[in-house]
Amino acid sequence: MIDGRAKSYNFNRILPTACFLAVFEKTSKIRIKESRRRCADEEDERASMKTRKIAILGGSGFVGGHLVAALAERGMASRVITRRRNRTRHLLVIPSCEVVEGDIFQLADRQRHLAGCDAVVNLVGILNQGRSALFEDVHARLPASIAAACRSLDIGRIVHISALGVAKNAPSEYLRSKFKGEEAIHAAGGDIRVTSIRPSIIFGPGDSFFNRFANLLSLSPLAFPLACADARFAPVWVGDVIEAILRILDDDSTDGHRYELCGPEVQSLRDLVQFTADVTGKRRWIIDIGHRLSRLQGIAMQNLPGKIFTLDNYLSATVPSVCKDSGFAALGIEPCGIESIVPAYLGAREKNARLSRLRSMARRSDT
Repeated sequence: MIDGRAKSYNFNRILPTACFLAVFEKTSKIRIKESRRRCADEEDERASMKTRKIAILGGSGFVGGHLVAALAERGMASRVITRRRNRTRHLLVIPSCEVVEGDIFQLADRQRHLAGCDAVVNLVGILNQGRSALFEDVHARLPASIAAACRSLDIGRIVHISALGVAKNAPSEYLRSKFKGEEAIHAAGGDIRVTSIRPSIIFGPGDSFFNRFANLLSLSPLAFPLACADARFAPVWVGDVIEAILRILDDDSTDGHRYELCGPEVQSLRDLVQFTADVTGKRRWIIDIGHRLSRLQGIAMQNLPGKIFTLDNYLSATVPSVCKDSGFAALGIEPCGIESIVPAYLGAREKNARLSRLRSMARRSDT
C-alpha cells in the first residue's frame, strides 16, 4: 500500500511537470527558430536595401538633393545623372550617391547610365520654357523615352513626378505637357510598375517658392503688387514628398496609382505672401492687381531675363493647386504645415542677412 501510494503520488506529481517541461522545450525551440528566421529576414531586407540602386533624373535640384540624402539614410544607393557634374558638389559628399555626367535626352546616355539600376525616379521638370528647353520635350517626350529605356534594360519600377491640375484641355502649356508625359509613362506596359505623384507647390530649405518671395519682398520697400493673388495652393513639405516616394518604391501595391499630395491647409497666394512677410519681418502692403493686369504682366515680363512671371504661369495659376483626394492618407502619411517648417529656414535666412549687414557696416566704420 505504501509503495503503491508512493508510486501513485510520484506519478501524479511528475507527469504534469514532465509534460510542462516537454511543451516548454518544444515551444522554446519553435520561438528560437522563429526569432532566427525573423533576424535572417531582417538581414536579407537590409542587405537588399543596401544593394538597391535608384536612378534619379533631375536629382541635382531641390527635391533631388533631399531624396538622395533620404535614400542614403536607408542604406540605398542612388545614381544622379546630370549634364553638369560641377553643379552637384553637395551630392558628391554622400558616399552612396554616384553622380555621373550625361544628357538624359540622348538615347546612348540613357541606356548607359540607367543600366544596372533597379528603379527610376523622374524629377525632371521646368516652370518656364526657352529655346534650349521646351515643355513638349521635357515634360511629354522625355517620360516616354524613359519608359522605353526601362523596358529595354529590364528596370521594373518608375516613380514619376507630375503636377496637380494636369489635364488634356488644361489652360496652360505647362499643365498640358505634364499630362502628356504622365499618360505616356503610365502606358509603358510590360512588367514595369509605374506610379505618379501630383504635388502642390513643394516647400522646404532651398525651395524656390518662399525663398523667392522673401527676395522679392526685400526689393519692394513699401508696397508689393501681386499677380494672381487669389490663386489657391496647398503647400506640401519636401520631407513628406520624399517619404511618399520612399513608401511607393517599397510597396508594389501602389503600381498604377496617381497620388495627389497636398499639405494640411489650402491658402491663397496672397495669404502665403503675407505669411512670408510676417516670418521675415517685412511690413509690406500687398496689393492684388487683379486678373486683367496679372495677364498683362505675364505678357510683358515673359521675355525678360530670368522669367520671373510669364503668361503661361498666369494660366497655370488659374487652376487651383489643391487635392481632390488625399494621397498622403492612402500612403499613411500625416503631412506637415508651413507654420512648423518655414520659420525655421526663412527666419535663419533673415538672421544671417542681418548679421552680414552688421559686419559690412562694422568694416566700413573701421576704414
